[in-house]
Amino acid sequence: MPEVKCNVSNCIYWAEGNNCHADTILVEVDQHANENYDMSAAGQFVDEALHKDKASNVAETCCHTFRAKH
Repeated sequence: MPEVKCNVSNCIYWAEGNNCHADTILVEVDQHANENYDMSAAGQFVDEALHKDKASNVAETCCHTFRAKH
């Protein structure tokens, strides 16, 4: 698995060294930024998460894996 870096320290998947410890990462285009996709317990995409989009540049993307620490 590739190393994933994250600077969002209030995410439950954030770990020391700015590492992401999520089993699955979902990156989406900004057009779908407010979607709340369901993922299976095994981390598989289901229903609406099963689609393809194209981004023109990095500014048009966002991470849906973020979950705030409580």
